[in-house]
Amino acid sequence: MGEVKVRWIGGHQFVGIDSTHHSVVLSSPEEGVGMKPSELLLVALASCSAYDVVEILKKKRLRLLGLEVTVQGEQDPEPPWAFRRIQLEYRVKGRQIPEGAVASAIELSEKKYCSVMATLSGVVEVSSHFQIEGEEEE
Repeated sequence: MGEVKVRWIGGHQFVGIDSTHHSVVLSSPEEGVGMKPSELLLVALASCSAYDVVEILKKKRLRLLGLEVTVQGEQDPEPPWAFRRIQLEYRVKGRQIPEGAVASAIELSEKKYCSVMATLSGVVEVSSHFQIEGEEEE
């Protein structure tokens, strides 16, 4: 069972601490100090899936040189501003990485391994696409 703590540190600022004692500062946009809590959900989704994709491609012994996941979330205009649509864009950098391997890694992450995706599945419309950028080794 995962356990986190969120501690109020003043104003509209909080610090979130995970089970491994790592922390992140959260705040309102007006405070300008930490992440917006709602966008932290998008970060959690992107990082959960990115972790899986990297591990899957490494196990396939592919020459992955970089991965960036950009997430856009569309929220309701009224409180509680629930996310209705989320789009993930995976930008893979590597050498001779087959499209099929990337598509398979993303599908495995999104449908089998990513706990954040599994939690959102059926509640939010999630879509994804990817692009591969070839890169020469230095």
